[in-house]
Amino acid sequence: MCLRLLTARARTRAELAGQLTKRGYPDDVSEKVLDRLEQVGLVDDANFAEQWVRSRRVNAGKGRRALIAELRTKGVDTDIIEATLADDEPGAERARAERLVADKLRREKLADGDDAKLARRLVGMLARRGYNQTMAFDVVKVALANERERRQV
Repeated sequence: MCLRLLTARARTRAELAGQLTKRGYPDDVSEKVLDRLEQVGLVDDANFAEQWVRSRRVNAGKGRRALIAELRTKGVDTDIIEATLADDEPGAERARAERLVADKLRREKLADGDDAKLARRLVGMLARRGYNQTMAFDVVKVALANERERRQV
């Protein structure tokens, strides 16, 4: 069963243990199977966390808080999460947020008086993706000003 689950996508040890428990396998059997899968390299929570973070940043534009929550949900240990996210450059998260807002703004119509409504929607989008609210407000404010200026020229 574990091999079948692993053919679809990489999984954490906790996910596999949950599936084994759900199917009624005894704990001692589950532990032996999971230990063996770790020995042969089919289950590696650190590798899973790195792949997950890379994928979610690129494909979904997730921020640090959202990534931490998702990895905790997957059963990844806090130490592994911290080690995975430790190499993130300080300005990288802000740059990702700026790209997301710029992409969204290109598709928006900017009518006079709509700035507050649009700003709320953009900040909400960033908040749902796990970005810090203070940074989100700042990024949106600067991006709106830049977009207004760009469209006037």
